[in-house]
Amino acid sequence: MVQSVMVGRTGGPEVLELRDSEQREPGPGELLVDVEAAGVNFIDVYQREGRYPMDLPFVAGCEGAGTVRAVGPDVDLRPGARVAWAMVNGTGYTQRAVVPADRVVPVPDGVTTEQAAAVLLQGVTAQFLCTSTCPVQAGDQVLVHAAAGGVGLLLTQMAAGRGARVIGTVSTDEKARLARAAGAVQVVRYDHEDVVERVRELTGGRGVRVVYDGVGQATFDASLACLAPLGTLALFGASSGAVPPVDPMRLAQGGSLFLTRPTLATYVADRPGFLERAADVFEQVRSGALDVRIGGRYPLADASRAHADLEARRTSGKSLIIPA
Repeated sequence: MVQSVMVGRTGGPEVLELRDSEQREPGPGELLVDVEAAGVNFIDVYQREGRYPMDLPFVAGCEGAGTVRAVGPDVDLRPGARVAWAMVNGTGYTQRAVVPADRVVPVPDGVTTEQAAAVLLQGVTAQFLCTSTCPVQAGDQVLVHAAAGGVGLLLTQMAAGRGARVIGTVSTDEKARLARAAGAVQVVRYDHEDVVERVRELTGGRGVRVVYDGVGQATFDASLACLAPLGTLALFGASSGAVPPVDPMRLAQGGSLFLTRPTLATYVADRPGFLERAADVFEQVRSGALDVRIGGRYPLADASRAHADLEARRTSGKSLIIPA
């Protein structure tokens, strides 16, 4: 028997239930992994709420890391190997998971299993945002919303490492400290400052080249208004809710702006690309160039509290479920 956190009906954090179930063996091209840590992400919340429909019931979580326990036919990996994965539904909040071998990446020496679980989904997201969606160049002025969050801290470090001048939005003094430590040259307290006014002031009235916005509805209008002419709004999430339909003329009126809605699935659709991006992120962790902040660790039985904390913005960095 194996314990897993299940979603039997959609709703709030209270619908997450810890259940026992039979563990199936891995089939062709599959691995059975002892899950040592699982990432808590907003996509887990969206699936739990029913915003992203799933067949019920399902195991919560789609990102984790652990040690291979057994392998099915046609798998090159061997038991004992450390692996991580992301965007594989039903494989997170559980003691053991069967994962397709072509969806895992090896965890290199010098990177802990917890670090791997904490950084893969959000780290690769930050990586493609600042290298591919809107490549950051030295001297660029960049706005990162929720700069002390899971993606925000990683994206701030990566953009600053590429020579950008990062402005981050935060809601508390502690989160402001974390954002500055990650490389933000300025922080804006969106809870008691006008974000647009402050960003315009910090950029000499011009605005920023790119806004990385994972918040969505609550920040979208301000994000557009913070852009310089020909600037890009990379809307990569909607933690505050979905953005209503947008009149394209707003982009023209703002100065021939660009709006994109990138997703991780598109950027890692081919395995070689996924392996390359993951290796880049892990190397940054191993070398110390990227600091992975684990903001909270929760046992399986407290998965509902992990979701409640994430939704209430009580977290900074990455939250992990620890199944052991």
